[in-house]
Amino acid sequence: MKTYRVAILGCRNRGTAAALAYHAHPRIEIVALCDLVPELLDALGDKLGVSARYSDLDAMISETAPDIVAIPTGTEFHHELCLSVLAHGVNIDVEKPICVDLEQADEVTALAAAKGVRIAVHHQGRVGPAMQAARQAVSQGRIGDIRYIHGSGKGYYGGYGLLNIGTHIINNMIAFGGHATSVSASLTTNGHAITPEDVVPSPSGMGTIAGEFVTATMQLQGGIPATLVQHRFPEIAPIGHFMELHGTDGRIMCQSHQSAWLLPQPHYLPDGDHNRWEPLPPVYVDGFDPEGPANANEYWYVEEYVRALDEDRDHESSGAEAVHTLEIMMAIFESGAYGHPVDLPQINRDHPLLRLRDEHGLGLPAEMPRPYPEWLAAEDRRMGDGDQRGGKAALQRHTPQEKK
Repeated sequence: MKTYRVAILGCRNRGTAAALAYHAHPRIEIVALCDLVPELLDALGDKLGVSARYSDLDAMISETAPDIVAIPTGTEFHHELCLSVLAHGVNIDVEKPICVDLEQADEVTALAAAKGVRIAVHHQGRVGPAMQAARQAVSQGRIGDIRYIHGSGKGYYGGYGLLNIGTHIINNMIAFGGHATSVSASLTTNGHAITPEDVVPSPSGMGTIAGEFVTATMQLQGGIPATLVQHRFPEIAPIGHFMELHGTDGRIMCQSHQSAWLLPQPHYLPDGDHNRWEPLPPVYVDGFDPEGPANANEYWYVEEYVRALDEDRDHESSGAEAVHTLEIMMAIFESGAYGHPVDLPQINRDHPLLRLRDEHGLGLPAEMPRPYPEWLAAEDRRMGDGDQRGGKAALQRHTPQEKK
């Protein structure tokens, strides 16, 4: 069976997590690493025993002939880097979200189609052990027919949480309910509906956002409604990150890609009879070592890419699924900005929040710090309540979080 050659473009935290999973897989060989920071390049190269180290992407591809280039970089770099790799006719694995807007994402997927290569987008939880267990339970009829899906983030500022964490939840929702046909949303900042002045640059280079509190409803193709809340909490709370499937005969809850539980009745009450959640055993890839260095979600994601390439099909977390996930997120911003439901797919593919500012005679929003804690403190000052809600306290309570 073929061994797939992989090159890693970006050696920071997300690059390391991806590299460890690729390195652990028996049918993957990491043939090269690329980064502009020599210390990061050498640290990961030494860790994995990879001697081919580059600062030039084109040279790396030309000299090592990878089957896949992983692009675990900041979102604002995805468009340019994806196009550069795809120009070589190489499959890509790109961090989520796929791009900062739909115009960029459409250009990336069009080039991949023209070159006849695959795009996988790193929504790793979609194929991880908890989702495998949930799907198994649904296919066995253990909750009956799905009638409703609900999800929540971990407490980031809403618009940022949508792009960082909500993208995972939405991608998982559509795995069960099908694509969205319409979206309605409410976005509020500092207690009022968002205005053009509330449109700001995202932390971590994820594009443009708005909304301290984001509440969205989606109508999915299967006739299933779904709701998503991305609300700012006083403190980041990973336990708040979950998706719940409500069925006619039971419920399933998946928490932050890590665990899944079954409630064998459709209604919940904390009365001792209607709250007996049963853990669903995680489903691992045969041969995976849960105690090893690779994360289980990351390893499943790599396994799915190997299977997809073997079978000449798209990865389950494909470019098309990622573009639709981005469509939903852009529709949430558009609905919140303009106060009306948005049908999908959108005809207008530009960023709706930048469109809103342009219609009001405003240019691009002013630059803000990139790291989340400093960004949050700056946003609190912009809202005029840094002393009450953030400022120095925000730097203490909101520790830097790596994209998940």
